[in-house]
This record gives sequence, structure tokens and C-alpha cells, in this order.
Amino acid sequence: MKNIAFYIASRYLLSKKGSTAVTFITWLAAVAMSVAVAAMFVIISVFSGLEDFNKTLISNLHADLTIKSTSGKTIKDFNKVKAILKQNKDISHFSRLIEEKVYLNYNGKGDIAYLRGVDSAYIKVNPINKTIFFGRYPSFEYSNEVIMEHSLLNRLGVPIESDRDFATIFMPKPGTGIINREEDIYNKKEIIVTGIFPGNEQLNNYIIAPVELTEELLNLPKNSAYQVVIQLKNPDNTDNVKQTLLKSLGKNVEIKTKEEENAAFWKMINTEKLFIYLIFALVIFITTFNLAGAIIILQLDKKEQAKSLISLGFPLSHLRITYFYTGILIVLLGIVSGLLLGTALCFFQQYTELFKAVEDLPFPVKIVGKNYFIVAAIASVFGISISWFFSKISKDYITKN
Repeated sequence: MKNIAFYIASRYLLSKKGSTAVTFITWLAAVAMSVAVAAMFVIISVFSGLEDFNKTLISNLHADLTIKSTSGKTIKDFNKVKAILKQNKDISHFSRLIEEKVYLNYNGKGDIAYLRGVDSAYIKVNPINKTIFFGRYPSFEYSNEVIMEHSLLNRLGVPIESDRDFATIFMPKPGTGIINREEDIYNKKEIIVTGIFPGNEQLNNYIIAPVELTEELLNLPKNSAYQVVIQLKNPDNTDNVKQTLLKSLGKNVEIKTKEEENAAFWKMINTEKLFIYLIFALVIFITTFNLAGAIIILQLDKKEQAKSLISLGFPLSHLRITYFYTGILIVLLGIVSGLLLGTALCFFQQYTELFKAVEDLPFPVKIVGKNYFIVAAIASVFGISISWFFSKISKDYITKN
């Protein structure tokens, strides 16, 4: 009997209906489901691409592991930390850095900037030298050679590689007491800008300089460090290496992974993803009411046939299953065609890059297997629920005139 119900349902879907309006509404429900599924698949595929794009942008901003002091800014006994890191076979490279806020002045123009002092091994952990689009990376032969973020440099108009015009960095001095001289307020140093690197949300207004410059401006001893950044041979082993280092280094330091350093970024990404799913789930839910309309109109159109089937002994429960199967077939048709249409649009964007986020940046698209499952699951849940609810036809409705 259930096979008969499925056969009748497939005939209802594929054969010509008694009314052109019924045919139109039935296929409208299928097309609406298809468009909604395709739209959701395309949007979350674009979001997957944007997520990967953003990960790429920040991948070099933080190392696999970052060591900081839990008591004060400066890491105590850096030489001990250095020795332990050298002995760890899971570590590929590590670098010490010191970062402070400074005042930068050039030719009467001033601005607040962040000075990040790094050692020569820094580019092995964070290859920022590869992002320089004008000039060169400091040679570390002189402590006052720096590279500067492009928007900061543009605002001040600092020349590149000039042997006459120098910008000046001012670092406030800590302490108390009466100020008698200008030198009591701050340390200052003239710098030469050797190159420009592009900024982003986490590197705006930054100056990258040899760590010796920051030690001199802050009156710190040699081999001082605020942070130690680490690159691992196998980033998948981050948590294990972190626990090993915590046992070796003791309680005076804290170690954060790249994900922990970017906690705000990941929270934002996950929140945006959740809202996208909710919004398009609502779109699909609203679309399924076309399916409800199609089932109701089909019941009206096939009322006489249903009465005949009941008279011939066809169970009412199987008649309900027939309408339920009809709704399921419409849903499946919409899901399959929608996913195929969405996939085609994603491939079209990947190969043509027609749609742009900005002038030189096309919307990134990433086709992920789990996106097929998510979209199909959401559409199926709503479609099956609506089909089941509106297939509950009563016997009195069929038999009465």
C-alpha cells in the first residue's frame, strides 16, 4: 500500500494536473525551495571563503605560541627561557620582541604610534619582510633603521631612505619627582625609514624596528623581552607543546596559542556565522509555506480522486502518506536542484571572479562538503515538518459534498 502511495504521489507531481493553477503552484513551490537553497549555499560558501581569507590575513600577525610574563611586562631570566626553547625539538624558530606606544614627530607633524622592537630571527616567525611593497627590510646593522605602516607614513610624510631628513621617536620616561630638563621627560631617537608595509586592523600605526632601539629608548638591559613568539614545526601539535613549555618554564609566564591571541576575531567569526545560518533558515522556513499552499491546492484538486480511492478501500492513513510523499518529493527536487544551482554559481565566481568585494578583490568562494549537509538538513527539517502537518486530511473533508 505504501508503495502505491508513493507511486500516486510521484504521479501527482509529474503528471499534468486538472488545473493549470495547481500545476503552477506546485512547481512554484519547487522553484522557490530551489532558489532559497541555492541562495543559502552560495552565501555560506562565500562566508567560508571570507573566513579563510581573514585567517590568511591574520596568520602572520600572531605566532603559533606567544610567551608573556605574568608579573610585569618584562620576562624574567630570558636566558633561561631561551635555553629551554632551544632544547625543544618541536620548535622551529623563536624571537623576542618589545612593544610600546611612542610619539612620532617629523617636520612639525606628530602622531601616536606603536613601536615593536624585534630581533633578526623575527622574520622566520612572522615573514613581514615579504609584505614590504616599497623599500627594504632593516639590515639590523644599525638600530635606528625601521619599517613603517603605510598610513602612518603617509600622514607624516616621512621620506624613505633619506640621509638628511629623519623622523624622531619620543619615549616617555617612567618615574617621579621634579622635572628640570627636557631629558627628564622622555628619551628620543632619530630614525631612518627603510621600507613600507601594508597595515590592517591589528598593525595600523606600527613601526617595526631592531629590538636594540626599544631597549635604548626604555633603558632596558640587553636581552630583555616583553614577549617571545614561537613558530612550531607542526602547528597541529600546538597544545601539547604549550603544556610541555608551561611545565618547563614555571608559573612566571603565560603561553597563548594563535587562537587565544585572536579570541575576539574567532568570536566575531562564529557570531556572524550563527546569524547567517539563522537568517537563511528563516528564509527557507518562509519559503516552505509555498509548499503548504501546494499541498492544500493539490488536495482540493484531487478531492474526487481521493473520494474514489477511499471508496475502493484505500486507507485514509495511506492517503495522508500520499500527500506527505508529494510534499517530500517537492522538497527533494528543490534541495537537489538548489544545491546544483548553488554549486554552479560558486564555480562560476571562482573561475570568472565577476563579483567584487572591492575594486581589486573578488568575493572569495570556498565549496565545503559540510555546507551541502547543513543546507540540505535545514531545508529537509522545515520541508518534512510542513509536509507532515498539512497532509493530515480528515475523512469527513473527503466524503462530504
